Amino acid sequence: MMRTEEILKVFLECREDALVVPGRGGRYWVGMSTRPERDAPLGNPAMGGHASFALGLALARPEEKVVLFDSDGDLLMGLGVLATVAEKSPKNFYHFMLDNDCYATTGGQPVPNAKNIRYDLLAQGAGYPSTHVFEELEDFSSKLESILGRPGPVFVRLKVEPEIVNLPVGMRRRWQTKPREQVIADLRDELGPRVSGAALG
Repeated sequence: MMRTEEILKVFLECREDALVVPGRGGRYWVGMSTRPERDAPLGNPAMGGHASFALGLALARPEEKVVLFDSDGDLLMGLGVLATVAEKSPKNFYHFMLDNDCYATTGGQPVPNAKNIRYDLLAQGAGYPSTHVFEELEDFSSKLESILGRPGPVFVRLKVEPEIVNLPVGMRRRWQTKPREQVIADLRDELGPRVSGAALG
């Protein structure tokens, strides 16, 4: 089984200019990213919010590759987003899901029926044209470049070890030092103003 930090290090080698929403993997990503101005580490929004945000970013910026590192707990809080992604079918959207069988950031409570849920089949049934599952880092590493080289939307389920956090929220070491509003403002600055067709005419 893989570790989240290992997965993100592998992805970093293939990232290029992609916009990244690191989701629950953000505590590792913010320390290793070489393009922080193109990241959207939102901290810990209400569970289920990362996928909808990343989808909106992909739709707003179709010329940019958008990569999301979601989690099983997050996705279960908003499964309807799979159908929305499939309907909108953004060719620039790459949906990676870290599957650890539990709600790790709230004490490790088990995800109901965790061992039997096939998230890749849920995504496929919702209409994602391409889905994958990886349990070994070497296999993931060998296929990642090919996955990112094809048009999306793509769903990738990644089995990871649970890294349970039991400390009360107020005692945890903060990894997200910028307010969410500043993260969004910085990303807007990086992407620059958009010029509409009407303005060009």
